[in-house]
Amino acid sequence: MQYTFEILGVSPALYFFNYQQQQTQNTKEQVIEYLGSHKCTLDAFIQSVETVPPTKWDWELEQVINSIISFWVKNADSVQYWQSRLKDAGNNTLIIARVSDIKALRGEFEFLLGK
Repeated sequence: MQYTFEILGVSPALYFFNYQQQQTQNTKEQVIEYLGSHKCTLDAFIQSVETVPPTKWDWELEQVINSIISFWVKNADSVQYWQSRLKDAGNNTLIIARVSDIKALRGEFEFLLGK
């Protein structure tokens, strides 16, 4: 399976918490995980993905971590941009990222586009 990781933006912590609560109540099966962290570091996102229960999505954790590392290496400018946006946003904010297997993400986009 192939996985994708992207940094999506900065959000107030309370807003992200509410969003996560809505997602858990959503009956539609999704294989997309949104991660929030107070620090925009590689280690913080790896630790964040490691907290997802291994049975939740049946992911290959090592491959997921490799996708995060690959993103970090290939997108240094983007990472620096989001690190500065998080710093500018102040306290009580999180950097938000999405990790998913590519097929599930493609299916989600097709659903949203009505295909």
